[in-house]
Amino acid sequence: MSNPLSRLATRVAYGARQLPRIAWYVGHSLAVRRLSEEVRRQDEQKSRPRALTRAPVPDRGRLYADMGRLLQQDLANVEAGIYPLPADHDGTLLTRLHRSRLFFEDLPEIHRRRESNAYSEVLSEETNGKRPRYYLQNFHFQSGGWMTDDSAERYDTQVEVLFNGTGNAMRRQALPQLHEVFSGRDQRKLRLLDIGCGTGRFLDFLKQAWPRLPALGLDLSEPYVNHAKRHLQRWSKMNFAVGNAESLPLPDASQDAVTGIFLFHELPPKVRRIVLRECARVLKSRGRLVLVDSLQRGDRPDYEGLLELFPQNYHEPYYESYSTENFGALADSCGLTHIRDVQTFVSKVMVFDKPPR
Repeated sequence: MSNPLSRLATRVAYGARQLPRIAWYVGHSLAVRRLSEEVRRQDEQKSRPRALTRAPVPDRGRLYADMGRLLQQDLANVEAGIYPLPADHDGTLLTRLHRSRLFFEDLPEIHRRRESNAYSEVLSEETNGKRPRYYLQNFHFQSGGWMTDDSAERYDTQVEVLFNGTGNAMRRQALPQLHEVFSGRDQRKLRLLDIGCGTGRFLDFLKQAWPRLPALGLDLSEPYVNHAKRHLQRWSKMNFAVGNAESLPLPDASQDAVTGIFLFHELPPKVRRIVLRECARVLKSRGRLVLVDSLQRGDRPDYEGLLELFPQNYHEPYYESYSTENFGALADSCGLTHIRDVQTFVSKVMVFDKPPR
């Protein structure tokens, strides 16, 4: 993008889309912070323990500076032609207000579960046996776990409030790693699988970049898959399935790329290994696996405190094992080659290739 006027127009359009969005979710985050401070004061009066860490925690100024660097990289990817000016498709103002209401209404229930360590309310006679046991939990202490329509409506607001509006920008950092192997190829003849697709936000950005690419989104949650179908109904060659990534319903060597966004920290260590082997199985020779997930221990020494506090404040039973997992060694045991890691704010992109036969 060498034309200065075109470049300026792109930057203005990017700022006009992203800055109000960031402000919206930062506002939510500040409101939650104020509510949390009030709860903390009540806890101190009642001598209740609070989440603590002795490791470094970045202050708000540092967090905002790192958010700015992520957005600069996001814009640089647009200017380089890797993907178009992103449309976040957050919905109308009424839709966003509805989801914000659902988000704030659930905060007291989240606090109740956190206080009483109640994280198995999803497990019932109705759900028992219909999903893996590790899945039937109130992750993040949210109502419904991953098993209800309201949970699916709340999820994206929860993620964006947690990340101060940068959740989608972090998801998009998987796209340059796909561009590297897709460039110059007929997208209509490629195949991509997104495991743990959730509400379909990453797949939306994928289709914005490659609208004719056949893609399949797989998730264990029927309500989340239904939400993704509605969100992505404008795209062709977009399919969904309710299924378990431990046994992918696809033939060997059938996919040019597999992606997993914010998934692997939710998996028990044993399941993590099974899923990674399945990803390797369905990848074609020279296929690529791209994972976007949390930073791990040792990635950013100045962020170690945040990584320690996160599982204390949210129900994330497998996060500690994830934070020390050696994905390079796991990939090697599955026949994949670890290509690189790219840090993006509080997340990282991990890239693996399946060697040629």
